[in-house]
Amino acid sequence: MLKLLLVEDNEKLRAAMKKGLEQTQAVTVVHDCATGEEAVDYCLRQPPDVVLMDVQLAGEMNGIDAAVAIRHEQPRHPVVFYSIQDDDAYYRDFRRSGILSHYAYVRKSNYLLPEMIVPLLQDAVAGRSFIDPDVESRVHEVRQKDEQSPMALLEPNEQQVARMLAQGMSNEQIAAQLGFRDKRTISRINGQIYTAWGLNETAADEKMARTRVAIIVNAGRLVHWDEQGVPHVLNSREEWIVWEEEVEIG
Repeated sequence: MLKLLLVEDNEKLRAAMKKGLEQTQAVTVVHDCATGEEAVDYCLRQPPDVVLMDVQLAGEMNGIDAAVAIRHEQPRHPVVFYSIQDDDAYYRDFRRSGILSHYAYVRKSNYLLPEMIVPLLQDAVAGRSFIDPDVESRVHEVRQKDEQSPMALLEPNEQQVARMLAQGMSNEQIAAQLGFRDKRTISRINGQIYTAWGLNETAADEKMARTRVAIIVNAGRLVHWDEQGVPHVLNSREEWIVWEEEVEIG
């Protein structure tokens, strides 16, 4: 049974959603609240399995801001957003957040029934992602443009760490500079970077993976290494070809 944090600023709706979700016997609501600030505080103290929250909330944080703050300490924590709002600002916040996996973003009017929400929660926990077609139509063009860069495959905090790795900084130095409460968070973020860029499949050890992160960051393009350690890049026809540029391979 999934442990769920429910974030909704309409008290009557929040109570109804809690009751309906728990009646499915697939979810237990371990906490519910009205603000993104309280959601962040709860997740940092007692991380649930997944967060379900409205995008528009009471308080200073909207749901996307809250998810970014939670994932700053807990990389790719599963979250499902819903919203009835059709405000450009929210779609802009979502694009800028860089959230790429372990999530769903749906229109409240389309997916509010508990039996429709539960599969989205389960998918988010499993690492899968889903965007309601109504939402995707508003963000598709920008996503298509941004995904040409390897950095677009990383969330904002992962991008920061990748740049610092490329500068030769240690995990301890990165944690200190970014102000992480738990220094082990850097190791987890490193792992997400390696996975997003396919480095955990080709790098023999941590030192090599970190070196290859630096090469990708400095090259500004995704690089793939084969079993013999030969680097490949994508050409204009989306084919992997041997990278002719001289690089030092760690």
